[in-house]
Amino acid sequence: MSDKKNFVIDTNVLIESPDSILSLQNGSDNNIYIPYHVLIELNTLKTNPRLRHIIAKVVDVMLQNKDRIHFIRNDASISHFSEDLVDNHILNEIMDAEIEDPILVTNDKILRLQAGLLSIDSEEYRDSKPFESDSQLYTGFCENGDAPVPNSFSWFEGKPVFHGASGEETIGFTLDLWHVRPRTVYQNLAFFLMENSAIDLVSVQSEAGYGKTFLALATALYLVLEKRQFQKIYLVKPTIELGAKLGYLPGDIKEKLEPYVKYIHDLVIKLHNMRPANKLFLNPNEDILRYNPKRFEILPMAYIRGMNIENAVVIVDETQNLSRSEVRSLLTRMGEDVKCFCLGDTRQVDNPYLNESNNGLNWIVRKFKGLSNYAHLVLKGEKSRGPITDMVLKSKL
Repeated sequence: MSDKKNFVIDTNVLIESPDSILSLQNGSDNNIYIPYHVLIELNTLKTNPRLRHIIAKVVDVMLQNKDRIHFIRNDASISHFSEDLVDNHILNEIMDAEIEDPILVTNDKILRLQAGLLSIDSEEYRDSKPFESDSQLYTGFCENGDAPVPNSFSWFEGKPVFHGASGEETIGFTLDLWHVRPRTVYQNLAFFLMENSAIDLVSVQSEAGYGKTFLALATALYLVLEKRQFQKIYLVKPTIELGAKLGYLPGDIKEKLEPYVKYIHDLVIKLHNMRPANKLFLNPNEDILRYNPKRFEILPMAYIRGMNIENAVVIVDETQNLSRSEVRSLLTRMGEDVKCFCLGDTRQVDNPYLNESNNGLNWIVRKFKGLSNYAHLVLKGEKSRGPITDMVLKSKL
């Protein structure tokens, strides 16, 4: 009996890690089998805006290694395709292929149970790692042994070390901006980058709940109202989720935007309650949501075109929903004395014409990484909405 293992790879494994073909093949140690119906599934998913770039990577790997992959099929492979029966087709193709001791590699637990009933061995892809974009892969920390990227961090004796233009600096202190104290080391580093006068553009990647918008607003209030380094705050909101609905809502642009920026109002009010920001509002004693246009404006992306922004802090929320050309148009509006924070999560792309790789936030990281006045950070650790959220995460509810 050959020492080689015969791995049959399921669709979900290929999507989660396109390089699983090479990893499981381990040079020439093992054989790789791809059922015909896996190709059919990939074909149906290639138009999915959230998956098409991953499907393209899977297909590229298969084409580059097609002479080393066994594609298996049977008489049912070319019959009428029914998506709800695709797993049955995959199992039938494995059995009819007469592979010696096949091992089905899949993260679909029900399919593993079905395979067991047919005496087909199966296992999960243990080295599974989801596809990650540039803004996820580059966390803002340099790898051990690598030359530090400008404005990146590394760990030394349990403390983060900042590699800036003026040399290395150990971050052994906790910042307090606008009475906001960071709850994690990563939030503290985000504060450090955002208030750093040598850095003009900071991008922050994280899932919802890690506080990136709250941290950006707190820093903006600190720089504008306390330090008086800038005159005004702009918060730019991509209009992808507004779409045609924007025209049907009553009122002017500010009233139309109201339902979509309520979370911004909530965060501003929270910061105002922590430390009064009276200059931000037209009349803080009457209508706290009426902002002083000389100090604070929330704008849809379409209103930025043609503007010349100077002496301001600009917060771009949900940057992952902007295209490359939109990001270019936005950032070329920035004139003298502007600090910009681009926030987002490339795993949550709502724009149907963009995906996890081809979006504004990812393009910023890809093109600006290594520039002397740019920094990027991925927020990690426990989420920090509040003590109840912390309890849920700690208890694994």
